[in-house]
Amino acid sequence: MNNKLGYLSILFLIFCLGCKQETTLKESPEFSTVVKETPEEYLITSMDILNYIGTPKHKKDKEMLMFSDQGAWFAYSIPDSITVGQGFSGPFLMTQQNGVWSSAMLSQLLIQSDKNKPVKWSEHTSKSYASHLEQQFVNNNIELTQELIFSSGHTAIQRSTIQNVGATTQNLLISWSNQPILADGLSLSANNNEVTIKSSKTDAIGHILFPREIKVTNTDSSYVTSSKRVVLEPNQSKEIVISQTFIFSNYSWDKEKLAIIELDCNKAKDVRKNEKNNQLKALTENININFKDYRYKEVIAKSHLTLQNNWRIPAGEIKYEGLFPSYHYKWFNGFWSWDSWKHAVGLAFYNIDLAKKQVKLMFEFQDEDGFVADCVYRDTSIENHNYRDTKPPLSAWAVVKIFEKDKDINFVEELYPKLKKYHYWWYENRDHDQDGLCEYGSTDGSLVAAKWESGMDNAIRFDNSKILKNSEGAYSLNQESVDLNAYLYAEKHYLIILANALNHTDDVERYTLEAKKLKSAIQEQFYDTKDGWFYDTNLEGTDFVKGEGSEGWTALWANVATKEQADAVKNRMMDPNKFYTKVPFQTMSADHPKFDPLKGYWRGPNWLDQAYFGVRGLRNYGYDNLADKATKQIIKGAEGILGKGKAIRENYHPITGEGLHAHNFSWSASHILMLIMKD
Repeated sequence: MNNKLGYLSILFLIFCLGCKQETTLKESPEFSTVVKETPEEYLITSMDILNYIGTPKHKKDKEMLMFSDQGAWFAYSIPDSITVGQGFSGPFLMTQQNGVWSSAMLSQLLIQSDKNKPVKWSEHTSKSYASHLEQQFVNNNIELTQELIFSSGHTAIQRSTIQNVGATTQNLLISWSNQPILADGLSLSANNNEVTIKSSKTDAIGHILFPREIKVTNTDSSYVTSSKRVVLEPNQSKEIVISQTFIFSNYSWDKEKLAIIELDCNKAKDVRKNEKNNQLKALTENININFKDYRYKEVIAKSHLTLQNNWRIPAGEIKYEGLFPSYHYKWFNGFWSWDSWKHAVGLAFYNIDLAKKQVKLMFEFQDEDGFVADCVYRDTSIENHNYRDTKPPLSAWAVVKIFEKDKDINFVEELYPKLKKYHYWWYENRDHDQDGLCEYGSTDGSLVAAKWESGMDNAIRFDNSKILKNSEGAYSLNQESVDLNAYLYAEKHYLIILANALNHTDDVERYTLEAKKLKSAIQEQFYDTKDGWFYDTNLEGTDFVKGEGSEGWTALWANVATKEQADAVKNRMMDPNKFYTKVPFQTMSADHPKFDPLKGYWRGPNWLDQAYFGVRGLRNYGYDNLADKATKQIIKGAEGILGKGKAIRENYHPITGEGLHAHNFSWSASHILMLIMKD
């Protein structure tokens, strides 16, 4: 996967001294196994679920996690120590250089005593929620509370409440400045109470606006404001609000600026709290009966927040909202097709609108013949869209899962012709011998892109593959893959559901006949009766491509195996020497000589999408107790899924449970939801 960044618009607005004071959320209670109905309890479940504490040491420092919301292309952390100025780390910019920090703190608040000495703090604490970040600075006389809330996909609000907790009057001076610029190409200019930020790396422009009485002076890389005096009697408090905005050229800054000026801070926070509470409530109330324990509520909250932090609004060439695989890894700042289908299924549990947009995003990059690009980016001057291959056909699955939730026939009507065209593209471009069984391949004739098309890039089944030309711009591997054909079988049944909803009876009849034929072919060609496992085969279907991998249970996920075949596959899945490891259902059997989770990307690690397909496959054939057992083992065994603080990872070491590769991985989070939710 590759990264697509490019266009940045930073803008910071600090306005008004006068939003109403609001009490802090109460501390987290001991969780109960019973779902509480008070909305606040759902938000409390998410408190500190991810650890955002960290101060960047250099522009590409990604040791810490970052908080984002509303699809913003920027994010923040919480400083790990009491600094001279108070504020939030960042912002981290996902709009240039594969993600860089603008500054350790681009907008810091300095509070001085009437003797012009910086106020010293004795204590610094912080909290994070799905709705906002919060931190507190305390000494014997003053308490400073700071909150950071996204009011839109362009703007983050930072509210600072200064309270006199001492017995005497406090005369304070407040001002703002930036810590050193870290990102390349940023330059500052000032006029009255406004700072303008430009970048040589993009054509975006940013702004910082302060209260009207504040004056700003600057250099190319720094600014400092004049001071404002604040007098506080005992128990009196004062609030200061700053808004920080990133806005792309396809949005109106004038419109956003007006919205900021008219913003009510308390209402903005309430909107975010209510939104997150409703989403967490929808998830919590849909938990499988066997996963009601409070620990799984925390797992849900972590998954929900992981998806939130990877959410991006339309910009540049991206016309719909969608999710990055991971903002934390520099090459994953784009949008991938099968990632998108998986994200959409997870999102459908609590955010139908975003789920639909995630699907639509990728179909904006569908060719006339039905082909859908592998991955796409906001700015192709940084990296081109990848049209060398597509990804496994899971889009109809995603659309059906969305349709099951809200019965939006207009959505189905819009997507159906695209899905149908994509489905038959496989048979027209990836069936070398025209026998009704497809192969993975590429559009440019490269072997590496053909392996990418499987989504399981370096899986051992492709070690000896060769590439064959089908026609101009269409190439296949010299092997037929069981997972691809199982996906296509499942897709025919999902298309039947959609065609029935649209009263396309001719299509229903066609899919039904094709599915019946394909089912027989899968059962007969890909199943090894001796091993009790499904394998890829050569084109002729006479030789198996041996090596037990997770593709072997996709036939169970697709409900295409016989009961006897499913029994045999189940036995191998539950064998501790093979697949029932500390983190069960990894990508290849633990007893294989090429099993190498630390060095083999798809040669041993547990990817949670594949683990989910295994669990779902067990359920399809009535092994619900085993499916529950495996789900609990996966969640318990994978480092950091249970409990607070650590991020959900791209994949996991199946023997040790160690989290591997990218942090904050969206499809892992999405499949965790699928594992513990009711269908």
